[in-house]
Amino acid sequence: MREPKKQLPFKFPSRFLWGAATSAHQIEGDTHNQWSVWELENAKSLAKQAEYKQTWLPRWDELKEQATDPDNYISGKSTDHYNRFEQDFDLMQQFGMNAFRFSIEWSRIEPEEGVWNIEAIEHYRKYLKELRARDIEPMVTLMHWTLPVWFAEAGGFEKRRNIHYFVRFAEKVFAELGTDMRYICTINEPEVYAFESYVNGNWPPNGSSKWRGLKVYYNLAVAHNRVAKLAHQTSRRFRVGLSKNCAHHYPGDDARLTRASSAIATWASDYLFLNRVKRNLDWLGLNYYFTNRYYGYRIHNPETPVSDLGWYMAPGDIQFVLERLYQKYGVPIIVTENGVADKDDQHRKWWILHTIIGINKALQNGVAVEGYLHWSLLDNFEWAYGKWPNFGLIHVDYKTLKRTPRKSALWFAGLIKQIRGL
Repeated sequence: MREPKKQLPFKFPSRFLWGAATSAHQIEGDTHNQWSVWELENAKSLAKQAEYKQTWLPRWDELKEQATDPDNYISGKSTDHYNRFEQDFDLMQQFGMNAFRFSIEWSRIEPEEGVWNIEAIEHYRKYLKELRARDIEPMVTLMHWTLPVWFAEAGGFEKRRNIHYFVRFAEKVFAELGTDMRYICTINEPEVYAFESYVNGNWPPNGSSKWRGLKVYYNLAVAHNRVAKLAHQTSRRFRVGLSKNCAHHYPGDDARLTRASSAIATWASDYLFLNRVKRNLDWLGLNYYFTNRYYGYRIHNPETPVSDLGWYMAPGDIQFVLERLYQKYGVPIIVTENGVADKDDQHRKWWILHTIIGINKALQNGVAVEGYLHWSLLDNFEWAYGKWPNFGLIHVDYKTLKRTPRKSALWFAGLIKQIRGL
């Protein structure tokens, strides 16, 4: 006689979205955009810089060989998801997932200004239909940091007059693919893109101007608002949001400076942007990775536990971010990214479990959370870090492209099925 399953200590709404998230450039392979051009130009210098920029990482001795190899910084075929997506969708279906966030690569759809690639459009049409065939809800991201080369050369989002090109791209996507779409994520992490590309100088176009970064930041808000209005004019079925990286900033003591610092950090990193788009959000996407404890005006987090990237891990604190955002804006929230760089799969199960517990507590406290999408479905190309950080539920051997679900993924799949009653 089969033993009855243990009763879970939490419940989720029956229509809750359980799934994973990715972006096109990080997994599709063989893209041609401003990032792929930049990779080829900077791979050698990135490999050289790793020798002094990444030596502080907790597993530097293990990753040094790969991190100092220029090939690590060239996405190339990546996981070849563009050609293997049906195999990856089958794995998602086996995991019991019912939602998937991905991006449509603008540079494939419009490789030259005003020139539409019918083959690429047909690819994404099939892509969406294959998800639907497996009862997996698509969440389409329109801008996940990569741009067509021609758009980047025209100044990208630094120039407000260029926004109409992005709106035109969105209009084309809605017209050609809209029948199989409902959830639309306009932009992924606008603050991260603006800061890393135009202020910190780590990503193309390697800017180092706060003024340029602020212009891009504000223009991305304008771009979201215009696309959201277009989407609502196009179909009442569309639900429009964006994905925002939000940390839990909190004071470590009661000093006035400490409390002011954490409050200012929250306003600057979250509310400054969200206040500009709040009237055009059907839902808000939360990308949660960080907790920051302040003493005075500095961040002082505990030394452990940390991920392979050296990020302090406090997954349960997602509860406080969800409650804060819902109290402030009152729109449903979907966790559109949440994960951990963990090559040996030591922390991922713990991370997911405590994240889900935190989400459940927020639900019990009245927050309208509609879904949890783990980052990432597959090991992927992690931007300026290259291929060595392993965020995937599914391990990818970059030499053979073989997919192997990690133990944490199989555990997560069992949890999803139990929660969903499958």
